[in-house]
Amino acid sequence: MNKLSRDLSAVTVVGLDLAKHVFQVCCVDGQGRIVVNRALKRREVLSFFRGLPACLVGIEACGSAHHWARMLIGVGHEVKLMPPAYVKAYVRRQKNDAMDAAAIAEAVTRPTMRCVPVRSIDIQAHLMHHRVREMLVQQRTQIFNALRSHLGEVGVIAAQGARNVRALANLLSSGHEDIPVPVAQALQPLVRQIEKLDEEIAGLDKILALAAKADADACRLMTIPGIGAHTAHAVTATLGSDGIAQFCGPREFAAFLGLTPRQNSSGGKTRLGKISKMGNQYIRKLLVVGAHAVLCHRDKHDDALRIWVRRLIANKPFKLVAVALANKMARLIYALLKGQGHYIKVMQPG
Repeated sequence: MNKLSRDLSAVTVVGLDLAKHVFQVCCVDGQGRIVVNRALKRREVLSFFRGLPACLVGIEACGSAHHWARMLIGVGHEVKLMPPAYVKAYVRRQKNDAMDAAAIAEAVTRPTMRCVPVRSIDIQAHLMHHRVREMLVQQRTQIFNALRSHLGEVGVIAAQGARNVRALANLLSSGHEDIPVPVAQALQPLVRQIEKLDEEIAGLDKILALAAKADADACRLMTIPGIGAHTAHAVTATLGSDGIAQFCGPREFAAFLGLTPRQNSSGGKTRLGKISKMGNQYIRKLLVVGAHAVLCHRDKHDDALRIWVRRLIANKPFKLVAVALANKMARLIYALLKGQGHYIKVMQPG
């Protein structure tokens, strides 16, 4: 057995810096000494880790991280994914691949390090449905704006909103006299693209609705005002197999969604600002949109949440109350998933 083989047999922690083709691996023994810090080609990664004893592998939670985590778990290693922002503090001096891998190897051993749960293929597929739908909705919005802008150039205007833009699309298709024929011909591809995107988005909505109905946790979440199938499924898919147990309390879950105030406190003085907007932007947006819906229908129900909202909105701006309500909804999500309960709504008499 040569010296390198003896050194590798003592490895307990590995920091793996991911890339497309050339990876950097930093191996540390039980004494905290760096045994190997070298580059690996993509085809060499699995064979290298098969030659190591079972050890703790740290990876930044970036593109392809879940794939490599599943592969390394499959060959017997324990893998922890860490947010890149948390690893950055451990980088010494100049930044390069070797320093990054060493920083990852050090960060993964910290007992207070927050880690990202490794997602299965099924969970990633569910989240891909959400991401694809989000992208298609953005593309449809771009086309809406383009259609309004182009028709405005010939004196045909409409207010913002999908309903008003669809009315413009109907004018184009019916050959309205206010729209010159050459303009109508030029904009027909946009109308066809809107129809195609509507069809694709509707198909994804059906898939997500069925997935939510098949998930017991998502069904419980849908009893909360402002949370429908789309939001409920996004929450349960994002939490993954670890579920709500990975958070120590409701405020921590709200902080994970970026709905808690940003702090700038020092010297025993607490200074709270606007919400941090850190963490999961997608779920935060869904909760805020759901909160707007609750606020618009707050007078039709008399449950505790609506009573609290009516009291708050009496002297606070609408959007501020919407964000506060989204924070409250996040805490309700935690309570329902933790206690396996349901939100009980009471209709207002008359």
